[in-house]
Amino acid sequence: QIGDRLAELRKQLGYTSYETFAYDHEIPRMQYWRMEKGKVNITVKSLLKILAIHQVSLTEFFYSMRKKEKR
Repeated sequence: QIGDRLAELRKQLGYTSYETFAYDHEIPRMQYWRMEKGKVNITVKSLLKILAIHQVSLTEFFYSMRKKEKR
């Protein structure tokens, strides 16, 4: 679910490609791909860095996921 939400946020910024997003924000492309695909355990530090790019707090991020889950 975390990876799906990260992909949604990336697309909301207008990035159709995870590679371009990762490159523009100096995140290793494969690492970011693994995050979106749920292939790696995301550290809090990495998640906070990505959420800062999106200007979303940790609370908002998980709250939005919880709202979707209840639907």
